[in-house]
Amino acid sequence: MRLEIITIGDELLLGIRENTHLTYFGKQFARYGQIIQRNIVIRDDPNHIESYFRNSMDNSDIVITTGGLGPTTDDITRETVAQVLGLKLIHDNEAEKAIRTRFRSMGRDVTENNLRQAKKPIGAEIITNHHGTAPGLWLQCEGKIIIMLPGPPHELYPMFEKQVVPRLQSENVISENEYYLQLRTIGVGESLLENNLQHIFNRHPGKLLVSYCAHSGLVDLRLSPIDDLLSWKEIEAIGDECKQILGDDFICYGDESLSSLVLNQLSSLGKTLAIAESCTGGLLSNAFTDVPGSSKTFIGGFICYTNGTKLQMLNIPEMILQQYGAVSAECAVAMASGTAERLSTDYALSITGYAGPDGGNKENPVGTVYIGYHSPVEVRSSKIVFSGNRLMIKSRAVSAALDLLRRKLKIVN
Repeated sequence: MRLEIITIGDELLLGIRENTHLTYFGKQFARYGQIIQRNIVIRDDPNHIESYFRNSMDNSDIVITTGGLGPTTDDITRETVAQVLGLKLIHDNEAEKAIRTRFRSMGRDVTENNLRQAKKPIGAEIITNHHGTAPGLWLQCEGKIIIMLPGPPHELYPMFEKQVVPRLQSENVISENEYYLQLRTIGVGESLLENNLQHIFNRHPGKLLVSYCAHSGLVDLRLSPIDDLLSWKEIEAIGDECKQILGDDFICYGDESLSSLVLNQLSSLGKTLAIAESCTGGLLSNAFTDVPGSSKTFIGGFICYTNGTKLQMLNIPEMILQQYGAVSAECAVAMASGTAERLSTDYALSITGYAGPDGGNKENPVGTVYIGYHSPVEVRSSKIVFSGNRLMIKSRAVSAALDLLRRKLKIVN
C-alpha cells in the first residue's frame, strides 16, 4: 500500500524545530515491512494543507498528518481535512471529558479554544492522547485510511506505537511481526562491511534485501526477505553467519545503544564507572544517563575543558600538561586514572581532543581524539583521527570511547 506523510508546521520550515518525525516513522514502518513513499513538510496554511492533502489522497492508500490539532488559530488540520472530504465536524463528548480531566490534573481551567480539540469529522474515531490535550483521529474514507496525529513527539510516539500500530496490523496494512533483522556494527565502514559479507548475500539472489545505515561511527545492517521468499529462520541463519565473520565488530542484534550494552556488562560484573571529558563536553556522560537505572553503575564524572580544571579536579601532574599537552595519550590516561581515584570506581573513561574547527597541530590535527581507559588491571589510551565537523567529531568520539570499553569488558567476561 502507498503511504504518505504530511508534516505540518511553520516552525519546521523556519528551522526553529527539526523534522524528526520522518526518521521516526521511517524506522517504525520499516520494522513492519512498509516503506514511506513520500513525506511533505508544509506550512500552517489552509490552502497548502488542502492542496497537498488532496494530492496525497489521490496518490496514496494511507495518509498520515502530523501537527495542527492544537487549540490555537493556526491549528487548522482537523478543519481543513474535514472540508476537503466534505465531512461535517461534530463534537465528541468523550474527547471533551478527556481534555477536562487533563486540565484538572495540571490544576488549570479549560478555555473555550481548548474545547476545539474535541471536534472531529463525522465518522472519525478518537486516538487518545495520554500525554497532551489534542487527541488524534483515525478516519477511513473513500477507501483510504487517514490518520491525524499531534506534532509534539512526546505525544505522537506513544499514540502511534500503542494505538495506531495495533490498528494498522489488524487492518493487515503492516506485518504482525518485525520484517527485518538488524545487525549493529562498529569499527568497519559500509563499503568494507559489504565487501566482507557479500559472498553470503550472493547465495540468495532475488530473495534477500540488504541495506546499510551509517551513523556516529556505527553501521546498521538490515536483512529482510523479498516477497517472503526466505523464512524468518533462514534470515536468522544468514544473520548468525554475518555475526561470526564480524567478530568483535558485531555489537548486537537490534538497535540497543552502546551505552546500554556497556552498563549491562558492568552491572553483570558488579563494577562501577566514572567519566572525565574535555572536548566532548558531557556527551559521554549524557549517553549513560540516557539509560534508565544507570545510577547503579555510572557514578558520575568531570567536564575538564581547560588545563586549570584538569589540574584542579583530577590532580593531573602539571608536568604532563607542560611536557605532552592536554591532547595527548599521557593526559588521557592521567584523566582516566585521576577520575577513578577521585570517585573510587573500578573503571573510568576519558576523552580529550581537538574537535575543531580551530586548534590542532602537525602531530595532532583537528579531529584527533585520545581516549583514556582505566580498569583494575590495565591503564591505556587510544588515538583516533576523525573527519567531519565539530558535532560529528564529538559524536564519533563518544561512540569510540563506548566501544573501547565494550571490547575490554567482553574480554573480562
